[in-house]
Amino acid sequence: MKRSLFLKTARYTFFICAFLYIPVFAQTSKIDSSEMVTLRIDPEMARGAAVADIFEEVNFIPLETTAESLFGKISQLTVTENHFIIADWDTMSILIFSKDGKFRAKINGSSVNNSTRDNEKHSFYEFSMDRMNNEDCIKIHANRYVFYFDLNGKLIKKILSKDYENGGLKFLDKTEIKNHYSTENKQDTSHYEIGLAKDNKTIANYFPFNLKQRNKDLMYSKGESIIDSKIENERFFLTYYNYNIYKLSPKKLSLAYHIIFPAINSLPVDFLDNPAYIGPEKRRNYFEKNPKAIFTLSNTYKIGNLLFFKTQDWDVDNKKEALIYNLNTNALISTGDLAPDTLSSFLPITDIGFHFEFSNNGFHHYDGKYLYTSYSSLAMFAFKEQSIGKNPNYNTLLSNYFKTQNRKSNPIIIQLKPKKD
Repeated sequence: MKRSLFLKTARYTFFICAFLYIPVFAQTSKIDSSEMVTLRIDPEMARGAAVADIFEEVNFIPLETTAESLFGKISQLTVTENHFIIADWDTMSILIFSKDGKFRAKINGSSVNNSTRDNEKHSFYEFSMDRMNNEDCIKIHANRYVFYFDLNGKLIKKILSKDYENGGLKFLDKTEIKNHYSTENKQDTSHYEIGLAKDNKTIANYFPFNLKQRNKDLMYSKGESIIDSKIENERFFLTYYNYNIYKLSPKKLSLAYHIIFPAINSLPVDFLDNPAYIGPEKRRNYFEKNPKAIFTLSNTYKIGNLLFFKTQDWDVDNKKEALIYNLNTNALISTGDLAPDTLSSFLPITDIGFHFEFSNNGFHHYDGKYLYTSYSSLAMFAFKEQSIGKNPNYNTLLSNYFKTQNRKSNPIIIQLKPKKD
C-alpha cells in the first residue's frame, strides 16, 4: 500500500513498503552481472552547466485555469500522443488537458460514485493507462471496482475488482514483468519483488522476501521501481537500500550500473538485514543521525549517453540530489545547477532552490523524446521577476500566460528534449 510520509517540510513524499528481505525456500534466479559498469560518483563534485549544454529544446506549457480545472500540483503525469493526464492527490481528481494546455475534462469522486448504486464512497489517488477499442483510456482502481474512462472523461465501463485480470507490464514478445508477486507450490508459498513470466510459465524470480516479516520493518522508497527509458525490450529496475541500477529484458535481470558513493552518502553494507537497523524506529533514527546517507535511487533514465537519476536522502538542504552522468566523458552535472539561458527564455527548468515540486517528483514522465517536469505558477512568476534585465524572448503561449494569469493559476509543464550525442 502506498502512503505519504512528510519529513520536516513538505519536500519529501515517500512511498513506504513494509517488508524484510530474508532467504526463502523457493529457487531464486541468478542476476547477470557480466556487463556491469561501476560508476564512482560524488554528488558534491557535480558541476553546473547551461541548459543548452544538456537540452536542445525547452517548452513551457501553462495548463488552462478555469473554475473546474483549477488544481494545486501535479502528483502523477502521463503523456499520450495528444493529451496530458494528471492526477492531483489533494483533490483526488484526474484532469485531462490537450498538449497545448487546454482543459478537456475532469474525473473526480462524483464521476466514480455516481456510476454505482451502492452507498460506498469510492476514493482514488492515481490511475494507469489502458487500451480499449484501439483507443487510450484511463483506468482507476477504487475500492471494489475498476473504472475505465475515455479521454473526454466519460465512463466507458466498470467491473468488480474480483473480475479484473491484471495484465501487468509486458515486453513486445508478451513476456510479463511481475512486480511484488507470489508463487505457490506444494512445499511453500514464496514471495518475490520482481520476476518474469510467459505463457503462464515462470521464467525467473528475483529478490525474495518473507511475507511474515512484512510488518516488522520499514522500507523507504521513492517513485516507481520499474522505469521505462523507451529502449526496446528493456526496463530499468530499482530496489531498496542499494545503489544498483538493474536492467530487465524478456529473458533475465542484469546488473547494469553499480554506483559507489562517498562514505558520508553510503549506507552500511549490512543495512538491509542487520537487526541493529531493522524496524521503523531504528530506520528513522539512523537517517535522522545520518541525513546525507542516500536511501534509494529514483527517476532513472538512459537517454543517449546521458544517465539521469535522483538520489534520496533526509538532507532538506541538498540541492545536488538530481544528477546527470555522461557515460562517455564521465562528466557529472547537477540538474539543480543548470543555469537558465536563451533556450529556456532565462527561466529555470526546475524549481530546485525555490520550492519542492522537483525534489518530490523529479521528472514525471519520459515519452521517448521529451522529459516532463512541472512547477507552480507561484514559482513561474517569481522566476520571471528574476529574469528582468536579461531581455527574455517569450513565445506567444508564454506571453499570453504572463498577461492573463497570476501566481494562483494552474501549474506549468516543462517539456525538455535531451541531447543524445
